[in-house]
Amino acid sequence: MKAYNVAVVGATGAVGNEMIATLEQRKFPVNKLTLLASARSVGKTLTYKGEEIPVDELTEDSFKGIDIGLFSPGGSVSAKFAPIAAAAGCVVIDNTAAFRMDPDVPLIVPEVNAHAVKDYKKKGIIANPNCSTIQMVVVLKPLHDAARIKRVVVSTYQAVSGTGKKAIDELEQQILAIYNGKDVINKVYPYQIAFNCLPHIDVFLENGYTKEEMKMVNETKKILEDNSIQVTATTVRVPVFYGHSESVNIEFEKPISPDEARRILKKAPGVKVVDDPSKNKYPLAIHAAGKDETFVGRIRSDESIPYGLNMWIVADNIRKGAALNAVQIAEVLIGKYL
Repeated sequence: MKAYNVAVVGATGAVGNEMIATLEQRKFPVNKLTLLASARSVGKTLTYKGEEIPVDELTEDSFKGIDIGLFSPGGSVSAKFAPIAAAAGCVVIDNTAAFRMDPDVPLIVPEVNAHAVKDYKKKGIIANPNCSTIQMVVVLKPLHDAARIKRVVVSTYQAVSGTGKKAIDELEQQILAIYNGKDVINKVYPYQIAFNCLPHIDVFLENGYTKEEMKMVNETKKILEDNSIQVTATTVRVPVFYGHSESVNIEFEKPISPDEARRILKKAPGVKVVDDPSKNKYPLAIHAAGKDETFVGRIRSDESIPYGLNMWIVADNIRKGAALNAVQIAEVLIGKYL
């Protein structure tokens, strides 16, 4: 099997770390692994296959001889360096929002629209969707194929790891402060996150929605390749370290029963059905953490409309919501197109 020179951009972040681990776990055919980050990370090393690999500074000359770049820095960094990497012959798989809605950049969830990877040639860039969108569309796609979705109403309960390591540290520090009777300090979020819920992810837009909510609206339509689907979202940050949970209401054009939905989803790639309320079995963030699958349960009829279902969807936002999905895209790329 051919091996590829792979760069991880933003290697020292939570997602970058997970990308490195996922490459190793899935035995991706890496010839040489290059780790890139900002100048302040130079001198650090990260472990890959038992070897300590130094972190290099990301520069415009970093991509000579690189076949695939897994990007997870800040969005402005991707906006600058992804086109530079692509021009050097590196296929970029970008985890930021910088290119997701670019009509010339495919937005990929391999279980849903792997065929669209072929469009990477337009700009040399493939976009990794938003974490909360990924886990939802993995479940929506097979149901859409069966009964055609008209409308989706989703409320998310998103872990602090979606914001990054500083947010993980802040939640931990706030819990310890409360436990020890000390003052709570918040820097990452506008309010205390420990033992609290914040209906505020990313910035607010003029329409009253947050950027995160509109990502779910627009990305879902692009990935499912159907602009007729109506989507509305409320995204909430909760005091959970890893794992996004979602309450999803779906209205269909055709009748579909909960049992039929379960049968379909049990066969769906990347999906695990956990749905036995009589035994208190349903997806939980603590069980999804560290797992590759997207978990779905609480599947039941929406009795307020003719053809509707409610369900609860959970996945590890750092794995399937970011690093794993990016590596899966790379696997499709080398398997069929590169």
